[in-house]
Amino acid sequence: MECQECHERPATLHFKKINNGEETSVSMCEDCAKKKGYMSYPEEGYSLHDLLTGLFNFDNLKMANPSGNQLKQVKELQCTSCGMTFSEFKKVGKFGCAHCYESFDSRLGPIFRRVHAGNTKHFGKIPKRAGSDLHVKKQLKSYKDELKNLIEAEAFEEAAKVRDKIKALEKGHREPEAGDER
Repeated sequence: MECQECHERPATLHFKKINNGEETSVSMCEDCAKKKGYMSYPEEGYSLHDLLTGLFNFDNLKMANPSGNQLKQVKELQCTSCGMTFSEFKKVGKFGCAHCYESFDSRLGPIFRRVHAGNTKHFGKIPKRAGSDLHVKKQLKSYKDELKNLIEAEAFEEAAKVRDKIKALEKGHREPEAGDER
């Protein structure tokens, strides 16, 4: 069947219009339907939101029924606190509350790996100027862990050196370096 408007392309859309009880049917191509206002599409391209939600669309919530080829809907995953469903999260791209992380935890790993190029843990960075205390605390923790391991391995000479480094850091002095004499 050809388009009733342009008579050039095949009709791919069929519309029924009822006006005052009178039914009229029209068959037309997609281009003519857009021109006549029967259809309106947003821009042809994808937005960034469409791209990101496409990344999240990794799970189809349908699975095969063992009794045949019929498909049945699996129960929708939902946040226990705010009630947001996983499909709503995929559409919006934001969580409803802080508990959504726990509720959707089983499905977030693949999403984070895709979005963050395989990295699933964030270690953070500390500014040198503003985070000097944090650097010292982090270094102390590292030394204390090392000291514990050395004591368990009965490497007491190395453990004494690490102990001295810990004492120096705690007093706010520079770390003793190799070759320093006391």
